[in-house]
Amino acid sequence: MASKKILIVDYDGGSREALARLFQPYKFQIISAADGLTAYEKFQLEKPDLVIIEAILPKLHGFDLTRRISQESQGRVPVVIVTGLYRGPQYKHEALALFGASDYFEKPYDSEKLVQAVLNLLKEKIDIGFELPEPEAVIEYLRRKLKRSAPDKGGGVPEN
Repeated sequence: MASKKILIVDYDGGSREALARLFQPYKFQIISAADGLTAYEKFQLEKPDLVIIEAILPKLHGFDLTRRISQESQGRVPVVIVTGLYRGPQYKHEALALFGASDYFEKPYDSEKLVQAVLNLLKEKIDIGFELPEPEAVIEYLRRKLKRSAPDKGGGVPEN
């Protein structure tokens, strides 16, 4: 399986680097951008599996970027907002309910909780990506399994 891509968007270079370092042990491909417009272009070009966004961004606000990504990916690309300015439950609620964010963290964030949230979102994405077998194949599999477990006498499925 190819390594997962994470797009990290923050106007502050130190914050982008700190976030990137958190995910180094997981061998994710990290893409970064310093403003919302560049991030949107990289989102379209690079097709990341997850995006981490600072809400305050030049050129395109982080909440607007979150909405665009959520709408264009039909919610398939999780967006995690990590912000130092928008504090309080009302902003978190807006980000999650109105803009389509998958999670929300205030700076300074708990690194372990942020990493765990990202890993959970990527795992969910991986799990959802598995294709289910066709119903006919499942029925045939169960039919064969029942035949093997049926008693030799009577030649049919045991009745209760």
